Amino acid sequence: MFERPKLGERAVLVHAVGGEDTESLAELRELAISAGAEPVAVVTGNRRVPDPRSYIGKGKLEELSQTVKDHQAELVLFNHPLTPSQERNLEKELSVRVVDRTGLILDIFAQRAQSFEGKLQVELAQLRHISTRLVRGWTHLERQKGGIGLRGPGETQLETDKRLIGKRISQIQKRLDKVEKQRGQGRVARKRAEIPTIGLVGYTNAGKSTLFNALTGAAVFAADQLFATLDPTFRRLSLTPALTVVLADTVGFIRHLPHELVAAFKSTLKETIEADLLLHVIDASDENLEATMAEVETVLGEIEADEVCQIRVFNKIDRLDGAIPRLERNEQGLPTGVWISAQTGAGLPLLIEAMGEYFSESMVRRSIHIAPGEAALRARLYDMARVLSERFDDEGGCTLEVELSKMDLGRLRLPSGVETLAGPGDSSGV
Repeated sequence: MFERPKLGERAVLVHAVGGEDTESLAELRELAISAGAEPVAVVTGNRRVPDPRSYIGKGKLEELSQTVKDHQAELVLFNHPLTPSQERNLEKELSVRVVDRTGLILDIFAQRAQSFEGKLQVELAQLRHISTRLVRGWTHLERQKGGIGLRGPGETQLETDKRLIGKRISQIQKRLDKVEKQRGQGRVARKRAEIPTIGLVGYTNAGKSTLFNALTGAAVFAADQLFATLDPTFRRLSLTPALTVVLADTVGFIRHLPHELVAAFKSTLKETIEADLLLHVIDASDENLEATMAEVETVLGEIEADEVCQIRVFNKIDRLDGAIPRLERNEQGLPTGVWISAQTGAGLPLLIEAMGEYFSESMVRRSIHIAPGEAALRARLYDMARVLSERFDDEGGCTLEVELSKMDLGRLRLPSGVETLAGPGDSSGV
């Protein structure tokens, strides 16, 4: 056993597959800094098959041990998933705490979670992760002590901990099931109101929260760090006077997202699956842009959200020399990509135009004649629709030419005496 250090550890980073993989190493370094560690050294290797005892092999383990001593490190972070026995053997050899990639991401999530649901989701993921690793901390304990009135077969400390953890997991799961039902009710309410939902997805630190704030005027926490956002946030966004949508800011993705997190954040990720449109936010200044985009598509496939229509939003063009806002279209003329800077606001009108075009098929134009006694209906039309023109007649009535969504047209519940005519270029019925 050894004394576990406090926060702010000096960390040695280990990447043993692929050698000098600058992309993975840079990401590991950012993860370490986001968790509050101070990277002081890097040990790399190129093993095709992990060593079953220590993952990195005897020779590399000696090198790692010397590096830890030379830099007086208090923590070793592996850029790979480790088995419980590998973690235990490494800690015994190095006499410092060893954390694998999954444990590191879980630690960051634990620091970032703010809402009640988010904290429960993180705790559930952590408990599922450490339930297989309890043997590390309790192998030195025998059966619980006996005594007069306490003798018997007893229960080991490890068995007790596993039982308590299992009980806690069951309690958290029940609470999250309740939260998921509440989220489901919210989704049903939005569907009944027929309000479209747009979800922001993308790699962590691509600028989703900054874009969310720029579009909605919200004050969601945004920072240049990994996993700044964990808890989903919803805001209404008016694309046109006649079309309002709900914009959802969600957790960012990352390579090899731990399965514990995917399972624990099921209710949160469901908001992505059931969105009407996804904005795939991409860091346009990323040197490994194509690989990062592919990773996001992989995660979307894992959560069964790859069938949802999406528009790619290439963000952070202010970091590129000569880049200007532009709108990309496919052969059918539909928007497929927008180049913007959420930080400076450049290109945001193009993005709003693209989102509006996506939902334009649900828009209709109508000429509605309103009798003198239907002033309330006229007010509702000005509130719900885009009024293109208004003509008054000699009897005190008026005819409004409006553009509004089919959903809003159905919600108006026009009185039987109100005349509704198809507008110019609109042959669809009411």
